Amino acid sequence: MPTFTLSDLHAWLEQSRRRGPAYYDDERRCCTVLGHPEIVAVLADTATFSSDLGDLVPQQEDLDLFQRGNFVRMDPPRHDALRRLVGQAFTPRTVAGLEPRIAEVTTGLLDRRAGERRIDLIEDLAYPLPVIVIAELLGIPAADRPLFRTWADRLFERSDAGPDESLASLTGKEAVEAIAPALREMNAYLLAHIRARRADPGEDLISRLVLAEADGTRLSDEEIVGFVGLLLLAGHITTTATLGNTVLCLDAHPDAAAEVRADRSLLPGAIEEVVRLYTPFPRLARRATTDAMVGETAVPSGAVVVTWLAAANRDERVFADPTRFDPRRAPNPHLGFGHGLHFCLGAPLARLEARIAMEILLDRYGDIAVDATEPAEFRNPWVMVSPTRLPVALTARRAAAV
Repeated sequence: MPTFTLSDLHAWLEQSRRRGPAYYDDERRCCTVLGHPEIVAVLADTATFSSDLGDLVPQQEDLDLFQRGNFVRMDPPRHDALRRLVGQAFTPRTVAGLEPRIAEVTTGLLDRRAGERRIDLIEDLAYPLPVIVIAELLGIPAADRPLFRTWADRLFERSDAGPDESLASLTGKEAVEAIAPALREMNAYLLAHIRARRADPGEDLISRLVLAEADGTRLSDEEIVGFVGLLLLAGHITTTATLGNTVLCLDAHPDAAAEVRADRSLLPGAIEEVVRLYTPFPRLARRATTDAMVGETAVPSGAVVVTWLAAANRDERVFADPTRFDPRRAPNPHLGFGHGLHFCLGAPLARLEARIAMEILLDRYGDIAVDATEPAEFRNPWVMVSPTRLPVALTARRAAAV
């Protein structure tokens, strides 16, 4: 089975870019879009480029149950009604109010490894931190996080997915059957919690969803499953990727890392630059609802349109010296969290968690170096750009002279 690296992905994207910012493949009935303005136009036009790819996916009861509330794969007006419900839990005020708890969880996780000179950044911090936060928001036991990680690994790890694989094969019968057991377990787990909250509501997000209305009607338990499952998974894997990638990026660019250490006001910009260069989800797919143009490329109705965010984020028409890591880059209109109606709902939370965790790491340790003696492990970058194991060597900060 092939093993792909991030360098493989970027090399393929640069080679593909030679064909233009967008090109159409008649055999696959697929339009590949690599340019930043072209992708912005596609993602902004939900009427012409639909997020509903249901007819590409074979019927499977576990997936069908999950998709009932998966607003990522919905178009307006249903998308808007459901997103508004969840958006109530991710207002700027609500997210900002989580800062003390994020700092508390980060400190507690690092305290467990106090005095150790080597840790696995993913296992010890980047994974448990966002899971604890999102589980507490939802009202499900954070202690079940090993189970959540198992589901995420099964659903997002396609080691055989690569540059020559069509979207149809990614959503075909074999792919759906491979993820069905994880979906079945997750659906059953979440249904049990949803039904318990319907019988005895609390102050958590699941309780609020049970009591909420969309389009004048209450959501069914089955509709809430996909809703909550999406929040649980997306609510942690994006932060895990961003935090892990930030440590990798600062390690690879020591001069920039020294700047960030010396001036913490650069940290938010550095994180944005990491998301640009190490785009967590490299591609998004849409379906053309009518004959359309993407840039100068004609796309027939019904064709799949694959937008490569990872390529757009290195478009030299938008980003000067696009392969350079620059924590001072401004403006930085990257598409790492998407664009338009489907812009990542959890992006403010992921940014906040990554910033707070990095501030505490930089305060606590004088040096954070990727451990060259132990190999890091990564997801397949054609699916998601994220380390799954990241050993780092730590040097404690020297105490200030009295």
